[in-house]
Amino acid sequence: MTPGRIGPNDPRLPQALALIRSAFAGMEGRIDPPSSMHRMNLETFRQDAVDRELWGIGDPLVACVLLTPKTGCLYIGKLAVSEALRGRGLARALIHLADRRAVELGLSTLELQTRVELIENHAMFERLGFERVGETAHAGYDRATSYTYQKPVSV
Repeated sequence: MTPGRIGPNDPRLPQALALIRSAFAGMEGRIDPPSSMHRMNLETFRQDAVDRELWGIGDPLVACVLLTPKTGCLYIGKLAVSEALRGRGLARALIHLADRRAVELGLSTLELQTRVELIENHAMFERLGFERVGETAHAGYDRATSYTYQKPVSV
């Protein structure tokens, strides 16, 4: 399946939000502070589809990702894959898409963050060629709550 761009008026937009909520549900009780996903609603997500690039796979959607161009890098956020289809290369396909988009935008690096507690995500991103380059703490925390990963784009 090939990823396609999802615009703010795309009828799959509510599906993408539901997919993110479903895919991130397993983090409940595992991460602290809770996911920013809880602050997302259809209107804020519609604005994300305007301000960023929202891409999805399938109709109905089985995977999606938000891409945000930043200085020197393309930030990968809210990568979500349907639980029933995990392990079939959908996350890899979205990372490959991000790589292509970064090249098209003249950006040299892919970047993402994942929570400290989600060790299975660390392993997956490392298998995809990402390297941990830093850590951050959410406001009010005196410990690292997220790790930052980067990967040079393929030219």
